Amino acid sequence: MTRIHDVGGMHGFDPIDRHEDHEPFHNEWEARVFALNRLLLRAGVYNLDEFRHAIERMDPAEYLESSYYEKWFAGIERLLGEKGVL
Repeated sequence: MTRIHDVGGMHGFDPIDRHEDHEPFHNEWEARVFALNRLLLRAGVYNLDEFRHAIERMDPAEYLESSYYEKWFAGIERLLGEKGVL
């Protein structure tokens, strides 16, 4: 079954950008989202499978319009809401 997050190699999508970018973050907020996710995983608020699944449940249009760390933030936000943390 193909889902929205399985777009690699699908017809109609641009090829994967293999540009060598050595900067792990392009904005400060991306580093903060990365750190927040690490802390929440380490604290046991959710696990990596739950995090991945939260991203996979994004609305398809939102998923396609979001950057890598925007997807991470949406997953974190969803899980914190579902678990009653927020």
